[in-house]
Amino acid sequence: MRMRLSFTHPVRLLPVFALLLAALVLPASAARVKDLAQVEGSRDNQLVGYGIVVGLAGDGDSNALTTLRSVANILQRNGLTIDPTQIKAKNAAAVMLTANIAAFLKSGSRIDVTVASLGDAKSLQGGILLQTPLLGADGRVYAVAQGAIALGGFIGGAGGAGGATVQKNHPTVGIISNGAIVEREIPAVFVRDGRLSLSLHNPDFTSAARLAEAINLAYPLAGAAARDAATVDLALPPDYLGRDVAFLADLGTVAVTPDILARIIINERTGTIVATAPVGLSRVAISHGSLTITIANSVSASQPGPLSGGQTALLPSTQTDVKETKGSFTIINEAPSVDRLAAALNALGVSTRDMMAIFQTLKSSGALQAELIIN
Repeated sequence: MRMRLSFTHPVRLLPVFALLLAALVLPASAARVKDLAQVEGSRDNQLVGYGIVVGLAGDGDSNALTTLRSVANILQRNGLTIDPTQIKAKNAAAVMLTANIAAFLKSGSRIDVTVASLGDAKSLQGGILLQTPLLGADGRVYAVAQGAIALGGFIGGAGGAGGATVQKNHPTVGIISNGAIVEREIPAVFVRDGRLSLSLHNPDFTSAARLAEAINLAYPLAGAAARDAATVDLALPPDYLGRDVAFLADLGTVAVTPDILARIIINERTGTIVATAPVGLSRVAISHGSLTITIANSVSASQPGPLSGGQTALLPSTQTDVKETKGSFTIINEAPSVDRLAAALNALGVSTRDMMAIFQTLKSSGALQAELIIN
């Protein structure tokens, strides 16, 4: 038996991280208005519904009372009155449905639906969703869903006591592509009294000011002005009066260079580090070292001599090995760009987890001029 306790990961950081950061220092290219903002009044809306999935071949709910009553209600609507306690519902499962309905969708359009098990069903594989209404936040029905469920995973095996099962992804969540038909259109008003507003996807005062400046440069009579970090107000130019759609189509192609905040995002679960170009580092000295402890347990057998009447004895032994790499104290000069920051840290030969610790310490010392986000 071998047990290994490691305080650091001996695998060194790959040069890919340096290449990723170096690519981010390229000048920000201009983006279209339609990619940076959306017109107020053209937002999506969420829909939700409760339904029953049938045809699960024994993988459904284990006779939950809510599922039995739902099946009994479905049978009653079809002219059959049955006591819920007399129903075996292993082939059925109670599910919740979620969907997003975009603005301007007309009656008869189709949208995707996500289906998730509500009870203890093992899998929704091969199931068929029965007709289910989808309601908005106001309690009104805006779409109706029905159809076969497509899964991105599966579960299989003998199951039961001592049985082995194999599972991939989540077999209790699936999607019905184009599975819901829109029954009621959601009204969308985006131009009021000849004026409209744009909402930025990533609110920022500099980006909002640049957006208003670019619009005024392309349409001087629009009078665009940034209301706050997320909203830009403008007027419909006189030559576009009565042609709202044409103006929005032309406005969406206007090029704007958005501002990017200095951020470092760390995902400790996956070991991913992403940094934006404006990240800066003041003159700082960093010392890095690592300690690895290896504990190995082994068992040997002692055999008695012939005709001695003794018994075989097991002799456990433990071996401990400690390895500590020498720490290096390196002075990093001011690095105004993220590529120099990446090159400096990679020169220390640190691992991904060690780099996370270094970033957190740099932020605490005030030497890192960036927002540090840890997920």
